[in-house]
Amino acid sequence: MNQIVWLRRDLRLADNPALYHAAKDGPVVCVYVLDDESPRHHAYGGASRWWLHHSLVSLAQSLEARGSKLILRQGDAVEELCKLAAEISTATIHANCHYEQWWLNAERRLATTRDLQLHHGNYLMAPGSVTTGTGGLYKIYTPFSRAVRAELPPRDELPAPESLSAPDNWPASEDLASWNLLPNKPDWAGGLRDFWQVGEAAAHERLDWWGDHVDDYDDKRNFPSADKVSRLSPHLHFGEISPVQVWHRFHHKRSDGWRTFEGELIWRDYAQNAILQFPAYATQNYREDFDRFPWRDPATDDAAARDLKAWQEGRTGYPIVDAGMRQLWQTGWMHNRVRMITASFLIKHLLIDWREGEKWFWDTLVDADYASNATNWQWTAGTGVDSNMFSRIMAPLTQSEKFDAARYIREYVPELAALEAPYIHDPEEFGRRPAGYPRKIIAHRAARERALAALMAMKDG
Repeated sequence: MNQIVWLRRDLRLADNPALYHAAKDGPVVCVYVLDDESPRHHAYGGASRWWLHHSLVSLAQSLEARGSKLILRQGDAVEELCKLAAEISTATIHANCHYEQWWLNAERRLATTRDLQLHHGNYLMAPGSVTTGTGGLYKIYTPFSRAVRAELPPRDELPAPESLSAPDNWPASEDLASWNLLPNKPDWAGGLRDFWQVGEAAAHERLDWWGDHVDDYDDKRNFPSADKVSRLSPHLHFGEISPVQVWHRFHHKRSDGWRTFEGELIWRDYAQNAILQFPAYATQNYREDFDRFPWRDPATDDAAARDLKAWQEGRTGYPIVDAGMRQLWQTGWMHNRVRMITASFLIKHLLIDWREGEKWFWDTLVDADYASNATNWQWTAGTGVDSNMFSRIMAPLTQSEKFDAARYIREYVPELAALEAPYIHDPEEFGRRPAGYPRKIIAHRAARERALAALMAMKDG
């Protein structure tokens, strides 16, 4: 009997449990449904759509090399899958579990009328499977991480099928180009094309590169100029490689770098456990007292709107912040330390709601992940179930010098390229600000005092 494999963020052949098990049961029809309706305000943003286009091209080529095809449909995922099942006379659909609320809802709907075979494929441990001593789900990362490490190793890797049986007749497929995932008016993706290689093969090339550098991760991960980070995040997000594959590649290592990076893989699992418990985590404060926080609202405050735009465009007058925001716009990605600095700046220096930042990152990051993005923003804002204290306010100028960001700033803020350290970290303070570079939109001390006053007003309210 024909088997449908419903692909979402699992765009690979190797270590794909849904594909592996379907291929054992009969001819396989792999389908990707572009469903912008179910996620509503979290339909893919521009950078993610660019990546998706190229990832689907790569996957289609890999399937064709094995005598198969990738079928493309657009619309409500459940409706399209039911139509496809009728077209090829099957009731069986294989899929890897996804934990965003819209996908959980879709899986429940689909299971009422079709034989939906769900598999665990995208995380080290199935979200919800690692529990406390009383059987509940962990809310705090550190005990969750200890519990996950105690459960390791994860499942074994699964091989990619050498060939795939085809159905007697292939169903119709839409033309990928008709989806208009790539920008053209204007084409702003030149920087992304220069920065990334997309697809399963590219993910493994990056993994090979990372094998030579992961041991240095603990020492070098906070230094943006060193660029000693994996850049595996978009490949993991779109499932071009699985965390299980990464873990089995490096688990024999005993370095601090690998152990720290293993913690990053566990953080991905933690974020999924967070949205399993709090499905609206990207749109609602976990700590309800922050619902009273006196944010500056760009929708009603012109000054706040100008500040938000300056942050988005990398024109704040803080070089490390501006470098990060320009790297994001140019490449669809940002160094992990700089993500924390830029997020903290928006929230605490500009007093703009973390959800404005979450929306911007969702649209501009190629690795924009619903769970990780929300968890990281709520951690920085102090609003999350496990989060930094709001009163701990990052000093971006100090961070820039401490983590030797000069070369990074020169690369992404060319107006400052002629400046040496320490002047490049704070050119205005040293009287070295070039005419074409903006003044600070707010001084650090004034911003800190304003943020602490706002926190006190919330507590008093």
